[in-house]
Amino acid sequence: MQSKAVVEHIVNWLKQYASDAGMNGFVVGVSGGIDSALTSTLCAMTGMEVLCLEMPIHQSKNQVTRAANHIFWLKERFPNVSSEWINLTGVFDELIASFPPVEEEESRFMSLANTRARLRMTSLYYFAALEKKLVAGTGNKVEDFGVGFYTKYGDGGVDLSPIADLLKTEVYALARHLGINEEILTAAPTDGLWGDDRTDEDQIGATYPELEWAMAMDEAGRKESDFEGRQREVFRIYKHLNTVNRHKMLPIPVCEIPETLKITS
Repeated sequence: MQSKAVVEHIVNWLKQYASDAGMNGFVVGVSGGIDSALTSTLCAMTGMEVLCLEMPIHQSKNQVTRAANHIFWLKERFPNVSSEWINLTGVFDELIASFPPVEEEESRFMSLANTRARLRMTSLYYFAALEKKLVAGTGNKVEDFGVGFYTKYGDGGVDLSPIADLLKTEVYALARHLGINEEILTAAPTDGLWGDDRTDEDQIGATYPELEWAMAMDEAGRKESDFEGRQREVFRIYKHLNTVNRHKMLPIPVCEIPETLKITS
């Protein structure tokens, strides 16, 4: 990959889109992970206003530290970058306390994890509307179009997606090219929705390079029966997630009414 050329392409695309929309810049949620670090850096390189939001909700200390360090790194290099620290822990706790109890704990935990992402989305759009900015998404190609590893109307609720055509390995390549902090480059990817250190691999059951391989095999028309051992297991994981999360990747279905039913007598 031609890292310099790809960076320039994305930066120009961001700048053109925001200018055409008559917006002042971008709002980015910074989590301490590689995707938000790259996205916020690319937005900063446009020279337009960039607001970085750190929004902890019972967050692991090392995630908070990485996010803070990255924002500091950005602000040292780009005078157009500002930041806000919004502690959503109290809001989250009060919201949960108002919900009725449920018997199925596993479903409740997943619902609460997604609620975290949707609270953050609400915060991003609050500041975006306040300052006439666009919410920049941080999802990569494997997450957004492969396994659907994001929250619908949470981190999936954005105005534009600058890195959604990059595989995870390509995200790392661009981040290294731009000199993003080593602690972010070496941290295990995590969605940060559980308040602990569980990784994306813990949740998915496969690494991003494995998922990229499975995505390529699926696009080539290969089937599970073509593989054995670990490859078959990874391909099965990919196909399952790609199927059950398809609703996230497709437009909202519209019930189309036949014209004959609309004719009034």
